[in-house]
Amino acid sequence: MGSYQVLARKWRPHDFETIVGQEHVVTALTRALTEKRLHHAYLFTGTRGVGKTTISRIFAKALNCQGVDGQGDMTAHPCGVCDACRAIDEGRFPDYIEMDAASNRSVEDMTALLERSIYAPTHGRFKVYMIDEVHMLTTTAFNAMLKTLEEPPEYVKFILATTDPQKVPVTVLSRCLQFNLRNMQPAAIVKHMEGILTEEKIGFETGALDLIAQGARGSMRDGLSLLDQAIAYCGGDVKEEPVRRMLGMSDADTISRLLDGLLAGDAEGLVSVADAMLVEGISFAQTLRDLAGAFHKLALAQRVPSALPQDEDGRRLAAFLPRFTPEEIQLFYQISLHARNELSLAPDDYAGFTMALLRMLAFKPAGDRVGAKVPEKAPVVATPAPAPAPAPKKADGINTVGKSSGLPPIDAPDATPPGIGMGGDAAPSLGGAPSLSGTPDEETPPWGE
Repeated sequence: MGSYQVLARKWRPHDFETIVGQEHVVTALTRALTEKRLHHAYLFTGTRGVGKTTISRIFAKALNCQGVDGQGDMTAHPCGVCDACRAIDEGRFPDYIEMDAASNRSVEDMTALLERSIYAPTHGRFKVYMIDEVHMLTTTAFNAMLKTLEEPPEYVKFILATTDPQKVPVTVLSRCLQFNLRNMQPAAIVKHMEGILTEEKIGFETGALDLIAQGARGSMRDGLSLLDQAIAYCGGDVKEEPVRRMLGMSDADTISRLLDGLLAGDAEGLVSVADAMLVEGISFAQTLRDLAGAFHKLALAQRVPSALPQDEDGRRLAAFLPRFTPEEIQLFYQISLHARNELSLAPDDYAGFTMALLRMLAFKPAGDRVGAKVPEKAPVVATPAPAPAPAPKKADGINTVGKSSGLPPIDAPDATPPGIGMGGDAAPSLGGAPSLSGTPDEETPPWGE
């Protein structure tokens, strides 16, 4: 009895023409193969499930393809039927070596690999070494491979793959041609899944595939794994509502009720929505992500009206456009992002979600909009400016400033305070201290007596 093969493996591309979403990499490699201008080392970077390993296998087949008649040369269009192509697809070609650097990361593992590279290929035209997750190698392992990576034998090609290129030493990067594989667009994932389900003769709803593409987060492999799960969960045809429950995604009605509650300042209504989500098993983290996505679309549509999608979701959000102020949208978007990141710190997801909603109400900008139900901003009372001080007046050449305080005028002849005279007689001795004139007072006893 044959075993079931998962969709991600069954529908793995076997040539450059069937690769989805990586046209920039495919174009560069096919032209290099056609013109026979091949580099000796390639580095593929990108998140999981975007085709790094798949492209390396197709590239190895292109280098070693023998053609249908066994007389072919390397080509950008491997035949897929010769011994080399079939052996690479089945993982048994001796001159295509895949090494997982996450589990073989020591300098001893690298040294053993490089020692075998000096021998000529046994079955193929080239020896192809594919090192996956290369950033996991130790520093000494990287150093051990530098010389061979820079000047390998003419029949050796290196393909390095990593999800974290920042951890790859610059000395390695400089020896490779680097290709950054892009995340898959949801539309491309949906189109690919539609083709697969049509070939598999399985019914589907486009809305369900849209949800799966959103859950894939740019990874085709994750999308096909979710599609496998959805087929099993739905028991056949892939329907939107079962897929939504499977993924724990909030529906359009839940988001609309949350937006209405935030506009009305209805804390009780918001908590009741959270209670219903808890009963239905809807993911609070996913709902915060969906809420942030709704605020993002609203913010774009307020500044660029044409950015609002012309679908059911866009028409639903269009009703909220005149009801939210730009300040509220920016605030609620920021709170949604922070709350999602802080869910792991909350007592539980329900507490973190409800606190996020209450935080939106607590920091909601005050205003006079009907139904806001938030404290109004206190009116600003203008404080009268102090009266300017009267300009100084002079009478008979004497400045009169200071007379109101009882002090003598500055220019008056008797303005010198007592005891601050210039002569010795004008300043009486205080406490036996020497006179200001510098002449010792005869009646003052000597210091220290």
